[in-house]
Amino acid sequence: MKKILYTPLTATPFKQTEKYRERLPQTPDLTRYIRCFWGSEMPYVANESSPSTTVIVPDTCADIIYHIDYTADTITGRFCGINDTSYEAYEDTQASQRGHLVSIFAIRFYAWSVCIFSEDSLKGTVNGSYDVRSRFTWLDKELRERLFEKHSLEERSQIAEGLLLRRPFPARQHPAVDHAVQTILLQKGVLRTAQLAEECCISGRQLERLFHGYIGITPKKLCNLVRYQCLWNEILRDPKFCILDAVCRYGYTDQSHLMHAFKRYHTMGIQKALLYARHNVGNIQYFHDRPC
Repeated sequence: MKKILYTPLTATPFKQTEKYRERLPQTPDLTRYIRCFWGSEMPYVANESSPSTTVIVPDTCADIIYHIDYTADTITGRFCGINDTSYEAYEDTQASQRGHLVSIFAIRFYAWSVCIFSEDSLKGTVNGSYDVRSRFTWLDKELRERLFEKHSLEERSQIAEGLLLRRPFPARQHPAVDHAVQTILLQKGVLRTAQLAEECCISGRQLERLFHGYIGITPKKLCNLVRYQCLWNEILRDPKFCILDAVCRYGYTDQSHLMHAFKRYHTMGIQKALLYARHNVGNIQYFHDRPC
């Protein structure tokens, strides 16, 4: 797959706390597959009080997430497939961890890149959470125990990069899926499924089956999510953002249609989304000068 000029964003893209940092891949061969590594910079004591929540929006990515509990001497690893809906997540996942010394390490893949490292189909994984060993036995075997040895996000990211570069089996890829994804990104999600299938020289039904297996959702749904992400990217990046221009550019019927579609994926309107995005602002500008 060619390098993509596409940067999906979370609802809080500037966020930097003791529990959450992002680190971009340092290896050029992985930047086309991995959005970022993320997690706690160092181990921390889980909140004794009621845990805070954060809004999770569809970012066209899929994550492997490890929770390390040093006090209980346990590690749990989950694979979370691509989401097509928003929800609220607790920062401290279990009440039993409160007061424990814990840390988090995660790998955020572009959803269409997971298949390259997975040992099984991604069919049925949309909005799902699974034991990481259900599809990444090889990676879990090498990575799990080393998460106890290395404590910083940087050290863990370096280990994960080395392992991902040495995957022990041929990549699971399909040229039609690769071409379709590139077309969707190039068009910013503004195209019909029939048009996409024609572009890939296969039937719409066959393309849909391939997308279910290699990504976990339909082409139409991916188009909608990419369109939303490109819109969200533009809202954040462009101080002169004009909603009427965006209506035309992204193929919405009118302003009301755009607002409804945005709120459907973001749970809030544009102005409230901008305020929410500025929570926990740190020195992070990863999306500047990287066109959607």
